[in-house]
Amino acid sequence: MRRAIGAGSIGNFVEQFDYGLYGYMAPIMAPAFFPESDRTVAVLSTYAIIAVACLFRPLGGTLVGRWGDRVGRKKTLLWTIVAMGVATALIAALPTYQQIGIGAPALLLLLRVVQGSVSGGEYVGAVAFIVEWAEPNRRAYYTSYASNSCFVGTLAGAGTAALTSWLFEGEALDSYGWRLPFLLAIPFSLVGVWLRRHIEETPEFVRATNEGTDVVKAPIREALRSQWRPILVFCGISIMLAILSYTWVTFYPQYLTDTLGLPRWMALTSNAISIAVLIPMLPLAGILSDRIGRKPMLVTGAIACIVLVPVAFMVGEHGTFGTAVASQLIYLVPEFFLTGIVTVCAAELFTTRTRFSASAIAYNSSFSIFMGTTPFVATLLVSTFGTIFAVWAYLAVGALLALAVVSAFMTETYRSQLGADKFARQAVPDHSRRAGGVR
Repeated sequence: MRRAIGAGSIGNFVEQFDYGLYGYMAPIMAPAFFPESDRTVAVLSTYAIIAVACLFRPLGGTLVGRWGDRVGRKKTLLWTIVAMGVATALIAALPTYQQIGIGAPALLLLLRVVQGSVSGGEYVGAVAFIVEWAEPNRRAYYTSYASNSCFVGTLAGAGTAALTSWLFEGEALDSYGWRLPFLLAIPFSLVGVWLRRHIEETPEFVRATNEGTDVVKAPIREALRSQWRPILVFCGISIMLAILSYTWVTFYPQYLTDTLGLPRWMALTSNAISIAVLIPMLPLAGILSDRIGRKPMLVTGAIACIVLVPVAFMVGEHGTFGTAVASQLIYLVPEFFLTGIVTVCAAELFTTRTRFSASAIAYNSSFSIFMGTTPFVATLLVSTFGTIFAVWAYLAVGALLALAVVSAFMTETYRSQLGADKFARQAVPDHSRRAGGVR
């Protein structure tokens, strides 16, 4: 199980290291790829590249999901980490706008599209890989490590960006210093290749496909035909988490610097501290959810989004390092109840034979799109309305949608049979065997 967690999580780490690093370095990278005449437009354009690239994630994720359901989880995840690592590392070698003009942002967009397309299947594939190895009554606990790998990657991206900003100053940072951290994707990806080559295919996939010979011939069509209800349910609950998380890890540090005047290294450090605090909390959230279920956690998290996020923003408005840390620690409450639980739902809601395809469609139709657009939308909202509470209103809409979906349409999935259709009949929790297996 430890090997399965490591092999599944390493790709999430590489993906989020890249997104965290890009998000934190975007204001520094912006003059290299866009005209310097208007700094706000340049920063917005750099963020917009993430948003545009994320629009390709549904297509890329769906294709990756199809391969995952046909050739297996292991083979698919092996090459996705290679593609992600290469696309990230090549950013370090791109020419600037001053050198080739419009070709510079075009090449950056191309690499982000490749990275985003592959990442669209990486995360859900890794979650499926871990869940299909896990004991039925510990699935949320084990998949909490997949969520943690994302935050560890984001933390590594934040720490690397902060260290780079400290080591390189002025012209050195603007000309070449920002490029160096992207090269770290190469050794990270090599570790991932080694881990994934030295573990077997998941027992659940082998069992569900009769030793790999009875795979679904058209998993995308089958997923859309038979799994459309859980796909819509997952979309309804995951939009909230996408807005919540990517307001916090990509937009908020920049807001602390540009709007509240906090030095960049303080903003990044405060964000890194809050991420470091959340990491050991997520396994505890998984343990709690394995005891009480998924729906109570999701409802509590949605309410916390509506009630506590504006409190966090009010505290942060004081503009000191201490209040920046305090505001983000308050922000962790809804993250605690939502992050790992939405992750495990990405696998539990779908049947084994089409899990990769169905979860890729659901994840990329909601989470990925809002993940990529949130920094841009949040920056635009603050610029338009002059207050960060406009961002909270945006999040509150997502939270209300999630509350409605969970309350009216979601079937409880914890301890249910992993391969069963949760929407064909009511899932029956298995209390007869606490250590694993299904009746």
